[in-house]
Amino acid sequence: MKKIGFIGAYDKIDLIIYVAKILTTLKKKVLVIDATTNQKARYVIPAINPTIKYVTEYEEIDIAVGFSNTEDIKKYLGLTEGQDLEYDFALIDTDNPKGFENYNLEESQKNYFVTSFDVYSLKKGLEIFARLDRVISLTKVLFSRTSDKEEDDYLNFLSLGYKIAWNEQRLYFPFETADLYAIQENQRVAKIKFKRLSIAYKDGLEYLADEILGNENSSATRRAIKIIERGV
Repeated sequence: MKKIGFIGAYDKIDLIIYVAKILTTLKKKVLVIDATTNQKARYVIPAINPTIKYVTEYEEIDIAVGFSNTEDIKKYLGLTEGQDLEYDFALIDTDNPKGFENYNLEESQKNYFVTSFDVYSLKKGLEIFARLDRVISLTKVLFSRTSDKEEDDYLNFLSLGYKIAWNEQRLYFPFETADLYAIQENQRVAKIKFKRLSIAYKDGLEYLADEILGNENSSATRRAIKIIERGV
């Protein structure tokens, strides 16, 4: 199972769920773990019998909420300590140092720092890395109206002193009201729909899915997105 971290104070559960939907459409088995303080997945992902901790299935994606670590999830699923979780990918959402440490995200195959450029998201997100003992490689996923070099330079400045090595690639999601409306509508109807998302947002999802899969040719990912758009 490949572990992928989505780290930062910015609200990112919908982004993660949409990436997971692409992966499951490509026949991958995916577990999304909400290890955030507020556990937004508890409120926006439908569950038949939510308890303090549970795993629920949502559009072929398994969603884990309320767990302290991977071993806690294994016990819930009836697995022994020596057994592995039977997923291709675990996408882990955290906004706090405890979640980062408990899920050992230093050992992830990939880690994404997801943020907007409001000062709270930047500074609170970076605090997660305050206790790192060694340098961690991170890819920036930036929500902004424009790909402004000054904003990126400000993030680089704030991260000085943290043990972070920024990857050369960085991904911008333009902050568009239409995407926000589409995401809110999906939450209300409890469905994952791509049709009303902007081209730029879908391009970003494609890029993330390809990175996670290690794809050099994104034609399969593009086809998966078309299938989701058609609702097939």
